Amino acid sequence: MDNRPIGFFDSGLGGLTCIPYLMETLPQERIVYFGDTARTPYGSKAVSTIRSFSFEISDFLIENGVKMIVIACNTVSSVCIEDLRKRHPSIPILGIIGPAAHATAKLCGPKNRIGVIGTKATIRSNAYRDKILARNEDLDIAQTACPALVPLIEEGIIEHEIMDLSIRYYLDQFIAYNSIDTLVLGCTHYPLIRRNLQKLYPALRIVDPSRELLQSIRDALERHDLFAAAAGAEHTFYASDLSENFVNMIRRIFESTGRDIVFKTIGTDALRRGRQEKGKCGN
Repeated sequence: MDNRPIGFFDSGLGGLTCIPYLMETLPQERIVYFGDTARTPYGSKAVSTIRSFSFEISDFLIENGVKMIVIACNTVSSVCIEDLRKRHPSIPILGIIGPAAHATAKLCGPKNRIGVIGTKATIRSNAYRDKILARNEDLDIAQTACPALVPLIEEGIIEHEIMDLSIRYYLDQFIAYNSIDTLVLGCTHYPLIRRNLQKLYPALRIVDPSRELLQSIRDALERHDLFAAAAGAEHTFYASDLSENFVNMIRRIFESTGRDIVFKTIGTDALRRGRQEKGKCGN
């Protein structure tokens, strides 16, 4: 048994969509979340930049005593999860792509046409495509990047005509040309626009990686004997820019949970200094 918190991080707000499933199924677990809202989105950045940001945040979570790190970001999971595992070999580090790929391969057959949407970095990495095909090589998969959706979601522009027009701009032709019947939401921000997608494309079957990640977390807790013995203190949510949008989104997602939530800000300069100090100590 281990009452230390589980650490989550994402480039911004999207990773929050993973946490209600965890709260509902494993209510005794405590969470420390970091959203890099000052530097979002990650999907259009260079791999070296994404890696550097991820090292800063993972170091911060380790300093906050987490027992596990969950990368609730498809971009980070697709380009540098192995780098993070090498950097922090003493704790489990989970990505979001593997569980969703496993669920998709199990759900679909040769007659299905699978579409994967995500950031430029996620789509460019072919991480979803490769992991799905590794489990079922007979599947038909098409991919497309939707770079404007994350900034709109971060700004809270969800229930608005602008969002629907943006979705249709990226997906109308993509879905029609490829005869897509199953859509994988390859970004943790996208569950926040699931209602938009279902309204615009009611025949689509949608795979939500945020939901699929839960089983992977449960398995890792059991495998490493890390389940919490009892409900811990409040959850803590950090952001590199504690904007009104960030606070409102947390309240929107977690208003029905009844759990205490603490909001804190730690700027990117502080993250960077912490990493530099760690380097000076030779760690």
